[in-house]
Amino acid sequence: MISRVRALALAAMVAVTAEAQQSLTIEQAVQLGLENSKMLRQSASKVQYADAKSAEVNASALPSIRATGAYTRVSDIPPFSITLPFTIPGIPNSFVLSQTILDNYSLRVGVQQPLFTGFRLDASKEAAARNVDASSQDYAKDKSDLIFNVRTAYWALFRARELKKLADDNVAQITAHLNDVKNLEDQGLATINDMLAAEVQLSNGQLAQVDANNNAQIALVALDNTLGIPLSTDITIASPVAESPRQFAPLDALVQQGLEARPEIKGMDARVKAGEAGVTVARAGWWPQIALTGNYYYANPNQRFQPALIAWKNTWDVGVNVSLDIWNWGTTVHQTDQAQAQLAQTREASGQMQDGVTLDITQAYLTLKQARERVAVAKQGVARAEENHRVTTQRYKEGLVLNSEMIDALYSMTAAKTTYTQSLVDFELAQARLAKAVGE
Repeated sequence: MISRVRALALAAMVAVTAEAQQSLTIEQAVQLGLENSKMLRQSASKVQYADAKSAEVNASALPSIRATGAYTRVSDIPPFSITLPFTIPGIPNSFVLSQTILDNYSLRVGVQQPLFTGFRLDASKEAAARNVDASSQDYAKDKSDLIFNVRTAYWALFRARELKKLADDNVAQITAHLNDVKNLEDQGLATINDMLAAEVQLSNGQLAQVDANNNAQIALVALDNTLGIPLSTDITIASPVAESPRQFAPLDALVQQGLEARPEIKGMDARVKAGEAGVTVARAGWWPQIALTGNYYYANPNQRFQPALIAWKNTWDVGVNVSLDIWNWGTTVHQTDQAQAQLAQTREASGQMQDGVTLDITQAYLTLKQARERVAVAKQGVARAEENHRVTTQRYKEGLVLNSEMIDALYSMTAAKTTYTQSLVDFELAQARLAKAVGE
């Protein structure tokens, strides 16, 4: 029974471990990050809000229908009557013209259609539509930023694990070298200082190994957090770093592409147009406001019927309302000035953003160029360091070089491989950054 319980517990632990492991390509990681992003869902909610606001503004240009009902109980007063100053035989000399009705009921259905609002409604609809465009571009920017962040975290984990492998290999090679030194020292062919130097090098390698292991763990947690999955998930990197460079257009063409495609630029353009519409809305106060109205009444008693009767009667009316502010202490002027000032700020911000995008693309382009050159140089460095290590190892075994030269060769080879790994990841990230900078 105990063995069975242990077996079930072990199976459960294996199942939990399996659930916590996941193999992802770079594209799968991006898709997972997009699906789990709380920030992106928040940005999508802003788009929905702007769209609903636009629908509300559009509805204000359509006919509005409102129904109202009321009941009133009035105080009792004598009925309205006339008393004749003379008397006619057989006829009473006092007549009730309108009786007192204590209970009053009324139903009203009113329709109003704006006819002319000084272009306020059209401008408001334009501004609302542009705000929807701006919110949509903000969402596109947030999505682009998230994709870049996922790619950065993905390749950071790749780099951290590759550096950990290099650190492990370095410790293994130094350990093997230390064993060789000990054997030579036992034979009197190496000094105690040679052995101590190798041991110091091993300690340094082990410290680097500890740091590399910790960096790999931190990079894994950072990627898990970016993807919105449990931080205990162990991710296997399934996409290799490609050394073949992607071909980009010349810098001038990339800048032009970025100025046309970047969501920040499109969003700012939409805000400028919304600001222009806002100026028109502010100026609407100079114009008369005209609306068509209509009402249907169903009341008991209906005041249009005289004398008043305790009965339900229906009536209606149709009219045109015109209003114009004759004097409002400069409110329209001040509102127009505010709208124009906001528009000027938005236009300046748009120009500043274009300058920033141009700088961003230029920097990304130059960084990619540098990263491409570093990959080529680093690759040559690895080949030379490996050859140097091979030759030095052979000559050390023949007793032709000192122990310090052997240690230097090991260090140089590890450093060259580390630089090459970092340059590959930097090149991959530089391509991603340039693609993001041009709005892809």
